[in-house]
Amino acid sequence: MGDWVDTLAAWAWARHHNILSWYVRPLFLLPFCYFAYRRAIWGIVLTLVALVTSMAWFPAPERPDPAVLEFLNDERDYLLGEWTAAKVLMGLLVPLVFVALALALWRRSFVWALVVINAALLFKIGWSFRYSSVTGALALLVPALVGLVVVDLVIVVVRRRILAARGSGT
Repeated sequence: MGDWVDTLAAWAWARHHNILSWYVRPLFLLPFCYFAYRRAIWGIVLTLVALVTSMAWFPAPERPDPAVLEFLNDERDYLLGEWTAAKVLMGLLVPLVFVALALALWRRSFVWALVVINAALLFKIGWSFRYSSVTGALALLVPALVGLVVVDLVIVVVRRRILAARGSGT
């Protein structure tokens, strides 16, 4: 690739070391869920674009956390290593999760949406402990769990409000 691509990748990679982006990323599930529930393809696509670019939204930290460095180096090594059939299948889980989540909400199933979200985030946590060191995986654990709790709570509250509104006839 060109020098500008390498420069852009290095610029984004440095910003990915900012732990704030790790806390924000799971929150993109909320607008994704909203747009899937509203059956708004354009919103789903915009949310996915925002999710993919969000790693570069925050400034590069002056001194990256060593645990974050360790995890991201392990993740990069995994992604740039040999791609076996099992690794390809595991990689296909990412788009499959988003399709399953969109379908669950398209069909108005908050329960299945929660199942998909929880399974996906718990899988990511398990993946991090499998393919990174404990120190690196622990760096991901808190942002992932905070994101999981926030997303679960918002979805449960929204579901209750929708059901209450239906029950009151409004």
